[in-house]
Amino acid sequence: MLKELTKSIREFKAASIKAPVFVSLEVILECIIPFIIAQLVNQIKAGCGVDVIALYGLSLLVMAALSLACGAAAGSYAATASSGFARNLRKDMYYQIQTYSFENIDKFSTSSLVTRLTTDITNVQNAYMMIVRIAIRCPLMLVFSLLMAYIMGGKMAVIFLMVIPVLGIGLFVVAKTVMPVFRKGFRMYDNLNASIQENIKGMRVVKSYVREDYEKQKFDKAASDVCAQFTRAERILAFNNPLMQFCLYTVMVFVLSFGSYTIITSRGMDLDVGQFSALLTYSFQILNSLMMLSMVFVMITMANESAQRIVEVLREESSLKNPEHPVFQVKDGSIDFDKVSFRYSKKAKKMALADINLHIRSGETVGIIGGTGSSKSSLIQLISRLYDVTEGTVKVGGLDVRQYDLETLRNQVAVVLQKNVLFSGTIKENLRWGNKEATDEELMEACRLAQADEFIRRFPEGYDTYIEQGGANVSGGQKQRLCIARALLKKPKILILDDSTSAVDTKTDALIRQAFRRYIPETTKIIIAQRIASVQDADRIIVMSGGTIQDMGTHEELLARSEIYQEVYTSQNKGGDTDEK
Repeated sequence: MLKELTKSIREFKAASIKAPVFVSLEVILECIIPFIIAQLVNQIKAGCGVDVIALYGLSLLVMAALSLACGAAAGSYAATASSGFARNLRKDMYYQIQTYSFENIDKFSTSSLVTRLTTDITNVQNAYMMIVRIAIRCPLMLVFSLLMAYIMGGKMAVIFLMVIPVLGIGLFVVAKTVMPVFRKGFRMYDNLNASIQENIKGMRVVKSYVREDYEKQKFDKAASDVCAQFTRAERILAFNNPLMQFCLYTVMVFVLSFGSYTIITSRGMDLDVGQFSALLTYSFQILNSLMMLSMVFVMITMANESAQRIVEVLREESSLKNPEHPVFQVKDGSIDFDKVSFRYSKKAKKMALADINLHIRSGETVGIIGGTGSSKSSLIQLISRLYDVTEGTVKVGGLDVRQYDLETLRNQVAVVLQKNVLFSGTIKENLRWGNKEATDEELMEACRLAQADEFIRRFPEGYDTYIEQGGANVSGGQKQRLCIARALLKKPKILILDDSTSAVDTKTDALIRQAFRRYIPETTKIIIAQRIASVQDADRIIVMSGGTIQDMGTHEELLARSEIYQEVYTSQNKGGDTDEK
């Protein structure tokens, strides 16, 4: 785990080294100062002059200033190192997530990935800052102070060696107990984020159905669960403090009582006042170091689980990989499904698609009709290799899709998914997702084909109109047409519309299909739709049910023989067209 995390230090390696170096210098100076003070006390006791006192005072002042400067430098470098490490770690995670397939995203969940990119990295950043500064300072201070305490106090320093094992055993027990609690708590944190994300994304639905109170109750429960779990963890960690206090007061009582007794009985021969004052200072330094180590321990204990979750993301490899010698050219838009079966997870008992045999010629227009859950979207996701088949082969342009370079394949297979997504930015910026080099004329041509040009020109800013996050300031139909135009700009060999005209009226839908026939005749077009009107003029229509192809043919052929198709056609025509406006 540490090896994986340290890869993200990179250009901040120098700062990560300089921080401990300056901390070490600071510790050495702080440990020398009590020794000099002890010498000064003995000199004063012996009746030294002002010149000697002034010399000692100047030495202490210089050392204190150097210690302060070293501490400030260490703090600055530690902050630079930890912030830079967190930035690189967040970047590495984000870049790794970009390589994930849908299967990988499904494994982690969106809310969990967000938590790992934010809360978990913050925990690790704080722990790293402590590691490069306090976790270095405390052991060094402990060792040097113990050494100086032995020099100044002799056998009295043994008390420290007796206390440290007691403290170490106690901290180990606390860590072993609290780790599973933190692990469960972070999973609850993921669930809380999922609840928040779902609520915000579905705010319009929540308000439409007046379900604010229900959502509040759901949030309160999730938040209470997180609170209870982390409270339990903090209660376990709280044993750390009384254990520290016990060790601290035990040492202080021993040093004060035994030290005073030694001074009195030996008349200052075995232990004088200067040595005793230095010993007290070193006692405070040792105990302070132990307490700081306790704080570091708490932070690292919490960060350990976060680090494990981060490394899981960094180590996760995409289930979709480029072949060793990828093909960088797609010959045409022909599509072949040969005995294809597919399931979303290895644990899934049922196949989402079963024994699919389908052959689509390049330039052909194919419609797909089927009820909810018939796996229409699953079928088309295999073409652009958003998922890999479980059994069988999917071919595009005569080659297995697994032989292509992924970027090449997806540039030639444009998919307008059922859930249309627009990003914050102007209409032009959103359209250029399809082709970043597209000219303004090409943008307008694509929008004319998608029947989007007219409504865009009605906006005061036209193509420079700013789109809010998720396309909140445009209607569903407008969003769909912009997404279609964006896909057309890729000039693909295969164009897939996954129920992408459901929010437009039948007239606009017909105009879009007419434009496709006229301007992109060589592009293979697959149209998934709920309305038969959207696919009835296709070269072939596929009827799906339960993850299998039930029938295939033209509109007239299916009306004559397919019961499923007849039922859909009759229900839509008898009840009138149920278009979404």
